[in-house]
Amino acid sequence: MTTRTDRPHTALLVIDVQNGVVREAHDRDRVVANIATLVGRARTAGVPVVWVQHHADDLPTGSEPWQIVPELSRRDDEPLVHKAYGDSFEDTDLEQVLAAGGVGRLVVTGAQTDACVRSTLHGAFTRGYDATLVADAHTTEDLSAYGAPPPGQVIAHTNLYWGFQSAPGRTAGTVDTADVDFAAAAVA
Repeated sequence: MTTRTDRPHTALLVIDVQNGVVREAHDRDRVVANIATLVGRARTAGVPVVWVQHHADDLPTGSEPWQIVPELSRRDDEPLVHKAYGDSFEDTDLEQVLAAGGVGRLVVTGAQTDACVRSTLHGAFTRGYDATLVADAHTTEDLSAYGAPPPGQVIAHTNLYWGFQSAPGRTAGTVDTADVDFAAAAVA
């Protein structure tokens, strides 16, 4: 139901699942395994997988912390979007990548929940995309020493509020890995 009526396709978006981003992440291994499952299922269904990779002072391009985690492997034919801001659309070619694929619906995974994942969800939604967050395929580190809630609560709260997002002509919501149906998305 995206407002991008000329874009009937869905893409899986994998945000910042990099060594330095998820090294200390909450429930890291389960989340990465869920993302790997989704990547495999998307590929099987012919749904594009779009990878997003952040660079910053603590994630210098080409460094070990900057690399995508070894459990996930990007194919050469899958788009890789490099970013320096939380919102994966901001000052990147993500919009052009999605337009070229006729994508109007995003299935979102990655890290960190309370930073780049949230920013990208909101960025996508305000740009007219349908945006579904995979509830058990995003994570964050423990920032409670800085006043944030524990990571499990950050994740739960994000899942709760994203399930109630609404705007004219767009859909949002959450779904568990087991319930993502790429086969239906590929033919929609």
